[in-house]
Order: sequence, then structure tokens, then C-alpha cells
Amino acid sequence: MHSQRRWTRDRSALLRVGAVGAGLTLALAGCGTLMPGGNTGAASDLGTQAAAGPGPGVTGDTVKVVFVAVDLDKVKKFTGFKTASVGDQKAQIQALEDWVNDNGGLGGKQMDAVFRLYDAQNDSPAAEEQLCNQITQDDQAFAVVMTGQYQTNARPCYTDRQTLVLDASLYAMSTDYLEEQSPYLWTASFPEYGAFVRSYVTVLAEQGFFEGEEGVGVVAADSPVNRETIENLAVPLLREAGVEPEVSWVDTTDTGTLFMGLEQGAITFRSKDIDRVMFLGGSRMASVFATVAGSQDGFKPRYAISSFDNPSFFVNNPETIPADTMNGMVGVGFHPPQDVPDSQLDLPTGDAETECLGIYADAGIEFESRESARVALPYCDAARLLKLGADGIDGDLNAAAWAQVVDRDGGDFQSASGPGNALGGGGRAAVGGYRVLKFDEALGNFVYDGPEVPFDDE
Repeated sequence: MHSQRRWTRDRSALLRVGAVGAGLTLALAGCGTLMPGGNTGAASDLGTQAAAGPGPGVTGDTVKVVFVAVDLDKVKKFTGFKTASVGDQKAQIQALEDWVNDNGGLGGKQMDAVFRLYDAQNDSPAAEEQLCNQITQDDQAFAVVMTGQYQTNARPCYTDRQTLVLDASLYAMSTDYLEEQSPYLWTASFPEYGAFVRSYVTVLAEQGFFEGEEGVGVVAADSPVNRETIENLAVPLLREAGVEPEVSWVDTTDTGTLFMGLEQGAITFRSKDIDRVMFLGGSRMASVFATVAGSQDGFKPRYAISSFDNPSFFVNNPETIPADTMNGMVGVGFHPPQDVPDSQLDLPTGDAETECLGIYADAGIEFESRESARVALPYCDAARLLKLGADGIDGDLNAAAWAQVVDRDGGDFQSASGPGNALGGGGRAAVGGYRVLKFDEALGNFVYDGPEVPFDDE
């Protein structure tokens, strides 16, 4: 039994929440961690598409690849939030272009890397469609390496233009969604969403997160893809784990709808005496929800955590959330640059991370920490995967022919951004493993607990 607690609403605190939350929304927008919502038609046969001739942006000598960057240092300066500097992204992209071309190019063609800076402060569906038009019509790119894009119309726009997307945003994508966008949508740095959800619920149950509880609050981004995943996968799994999920759907379109949904979620969870809360659908919801919940006296739940919730933001900016919010956090980590400090995981670790940092070092680029390489590593993953696919094509380079090669040879790829490998044989999301993630109160940061574990893909 839970004690009944008096609950009052601190209006002055809510005003402070609004100021902090507006900055949180902007700061975390640069990470692009939100659920997709659009849909396109089912993919047609890869063999037929592969025989259709060269893809857009492919000439006899070059392949045009656009890298989208968000000015995260500008965002940091505007918001005042603390985060490691990502460095000179344009120089990082130049280093990758040089490395690709010095090592045979993309299937023998020179990679022509184009740098485009996206202004996250003016983000909207119209702005992301405009960017898609610039990349597909003005640049006529074969591929785009995308960060900071989280509006629901962005990815389908590139699919419609037959432009390959290597998604370097921490953006949740289910198998069904990836198949709908096939062969154009891939991520070289993050996991498939359904496998993550299955493993996440399993870990929370094994770690005793649900112990003694009858229900769990689920804060969920309201989009078609997320609804399908939660209703058909997460809810049944949570019930099997012995808890009844109370799902609070949040419209993440803008700051106003976000705050309204998060506040209503806190009210609902408090009224139903729910003391465990987890998030499915995007990093900005977790930190903003904790701030909203903290402004309402008497509601102090224990939170689950995952890489989708951007753990490093909590550690770097403790003043934006109520005291003790992180205590007891447990969940799943698959993205070391935003999970744990270097004291918990040597930098570099593994051949892929060593290779990527070596590519940058050869260009005179060094990183003060793994967190400062949180954009550079996914960029490198994308360039390496582009090269793997292009180098294996015998005929014309297009997205379908490239996909066939990655389906065949993707098992040889290892992401520098996370453990395991889930490419090859139809996989479209590279990271295939995770570690249990916990907040260590004594150290004041998150730590990994136990070995790497493959994601549950069934």
C-alpha cells in the first residue's frame, strides 16, 4: 500500500519550469531524439530497384553526400546548459572525406562531402522540408548523414526523393518503420526500437524496478509508430512483468503541447499513486517531465533511464531537475558517448572507436572526452558504412544496390557508437547490444553494470 500524499501545485515553480523547459526543449532538439510519425508505402523489390541505373548525386567520378550539422555550441551558449563541446563539425566532415577518398573512395568514386548547418532554434516541419528540398533538389545528393532532424515529415521526404539516409541522430525507429522506408533509411550508430523495448522491459524487471508495484507510468510520444510499438509490444510486455501500464500520450509538436501533455501525465500518475515512471519516445521528455513533476509537491517517483533519455544531460545539469531525481535510476545503455564518463569506459574502446578517433587524429582533430565525440563518432560510422556498401557494388551505385551489399556484408560492420552488430540479413540499425545502466550516487554519474548483452530481437 502507498501512503496518500498531499499534493499542491506550486505556481511560481511552474513558471520557473517553463523557463527551464523552453531551454531544455531547444538544447535537446539538437540531439534529435524523438519518435518518427510518418508512413510511406511498402518497399518494392531491391533487385528491380538495383537495376534502375545510378542514383541521384552519382556521376562518373563522384558521389555527393550531405552531412547535416546542428550548431550545438550555439545552442549551449543560448541556453546556458552544460555539455561537452562537439568541436569543429565542418573540419570533422572534411577529415572523413579525405579518409574515404585516400582509401579508394566510394566504389572507386570520390566522395564529395557537403556541409550543411541546420538552425535548431527555428525548427519546424516546414524548415525540415525546406532542408530536404535543398539536399535533394539543390545539392542532388546520393545520401544524407542526418543529425538534429526530428519532425515526422523529414525521413519520408528523403524516401520520396530516393535519397539514402544514414541517420546519425539518436532517433527511435522500429523494424516496420525501417521497412516502410526501405531501402533508403538506415542508422549506423543506434539500435532498432522494438529490440530495445523488449530488452528494456526485461532489464527493469530483472533489476527489481517493478518490485512491490501494481502499475508503472509510461510517458510516451504520441505518434503512429510509437503508438503501434507501445500498444502492441510494450504494454503486453509490461503486463507480463506484473505491472499495469498507465500510458500518458504526449504531443511533442511544440513546447506548448509538450508541457501540457507532461503536466497532465504527472497529474494522472499522482492521482493513481504511481511511483515508477519510464519514458518511450524521446530524450527531451525525460528531463522536462522530471522538472515538471518536481514543481508539484508530493510527487517523487523513481525513474527508469535509457540512452534515449540522454543520461549525460541529467549529470551535467543537475540544477535543472529536482534533487535526488537520479537516485535509483536504472535501465539500458547502448550509447557510451551520452551514457557514462570516460572513467567508466576507456577511450578508445574497441577497434571501431579506435579507427574513427585515428581518422580524426590524422587530421589534427582531438577530443577532450567521448562525450565531445558524440557527433563525430556517428558521422564516422556513417562514412564507414557508406564505404562498405559502395565498395561491394559491381554495377551502378544506387540505394537499392547499396542495400543489397550491406544485407550481404553488414555482418562485418561494427559501430563506433555502441556495442554489438545487427546489420546484415535485412537489419537496418547497426547497434545490436546494450549494458545495464545505473546511477551511482557515490560517484555522481551513471555506470555500466555487467557485460554487453545482445538486444532481444524476437
